[in-house]
Amino acid sequence: MSSPGNRIGTMAEAVALVPDGTRLALGGFANYQRPMAFVRELVRQRRRNLALVGMVSGLETDMLIGAGALSRLETSYVGLEKYGLARNFRRACESGTLDMVDYPEVLSFDRFRASRENFSFWPCDYLGGTDILTHNSDIKPFDCPLTGRKLYAVPPAAPQVAVIHALCADAAGNVLMPSHWLLPQTLDLDVAGSCDTVIVTVERIVPESFIRRHSALNQLPSYRTTLVVEAPCGAHPTPTLGRWLTDGDHMERYVAASGSAEGFAAYLDDWVFGTADQAAYLERLGTARLTALVEFDAL
Repeated sequence: MSSPGNRIGTMAEAVALVPDGTRLALGGFANYQRPMAFVRELVRQRRRNLALVGMVSGLETDMLIGAGALSRLETSYVGLEKYGLARNFRRACESGTLDMVDYPEVLSFDRFRASRENFSFWPCDYLGGTDILTHNSDIKPFDCPLTGRKLYAVPPAAPQVAVIHALCADAAGNVLMPSHWLLPQTLDLDVAGSCDTVIVTVERIVPESFIRRHSALNQLPSYRTTLVVEAPCGAHPTPTLGRWLTDGDHMERYVAASGSAEGFAAYLDDWVFGTADQAAYLERLGTARLTALVEFDAL
């Protein structure tokens, strides 16, 4: 395991920080820059009874559900966007094997901001008349002490462990982001700020001198990270801004496989249990496929 001055660890060490029953948050947004190498290792280690708190969820959530790792999910959406439905998610909801708790999308963002700011709740005034209040008993109405207006107290995200994927970090745990980032990277900072145990998988480990040359891009300093794991193409098949494109062919393969529980089990046998680690997974993909997915190197 890493020391205070050296936070580099292995994927197995990272997953060891997420025992059965953990309340977990995963970085990215929808099907963009998800820490998929970490998710696959969670599946390999057969984690169970996890509670996943998200914002706009996608492939990472559907895979964990299909693998039997989740017992509870709090989010606003689960889907694969243009590639189709999140079929594992749908089957679990229809069968009643998943405790699904709905939140509006913007409030899902705000829940992580509440945790980041150490608030016991996030106030909201726009839930009246929606079915969210009918089905989510964790949201509590209250009267504003200043105006008397009806408001709603939304619980914070409160994950025990947060995991994000980024471009690079040094051994001390300083994490760089591109100078021009998008919503997934903005939300990653909220996720990383929401708890004390923060795991970061990165495309590459760089020397301290590299961090110093690009110090303006250090949006997640070392004192906020618990463990850094090098995982090239670690978001595949989702994209990594500034490095990798979406692997549409693999997304379609996943959707087809998840059409049935039996088909998805075969997918896991082939792409997760059949690959010992991220290196074996990339070897399974092949050099030609990886080369076709390269976007550019933003750093």
